[in-house]
Amino acid sequence: MRRFLTLAAFVVLVLGGGLLMGASNLPGPWYDALQKPWFNPPNWLFGPAWTTLYILIAIAGWRTYERKPRGNAMRLWWAQLVLNFAWSPAFFTMHSIGLALVVVTAMLLAILGFVALTWNRDRPAALLFVPYAAWVSFATALNAAIWWLN
Repeated sequence: MRRFLTLAAFVVLVLGGGLLMGASNLPGPWYDALQKPWFNPPNWLFGPAWTTLYILIAIAGWRTYERKPRGNAMRLWWAQLVLNFAWSPAFFTMHSIGLALVVVTAMLLAILGFVALTWNRDRPAALLFVPYAAWVSFATALNAAIWWLN
């Protein structure tokens, strides 16, 4: 029962935090006016993509916490989450495309570090982060293109 409650806490933290960050840092007219690259996806795609990713992130964090709550993998997991939650305010609220690019790049490095560190210790946790790494790689390229165009 304790393990289930811990998993539920991770899902609430990650999914709830992600939804809160998204709802409190909306794109708005500023974002609409920006020049965007040809590969910019439609806005409706971001909600389902991030909801799915947040659930995967929560499960990976829970698995890692259950294994070693104070280990380096868990530190990287927390680092990526803090950076993840910092990106929307940097980009959408502060209108700082360059700062957001620094944040998303650091987030990608933390995600890749997590995958590398957990690959041999907890392969399922590492694999749960692979779609996240792919999406954030794309998001980094998108952020960089928007920075370049604007």
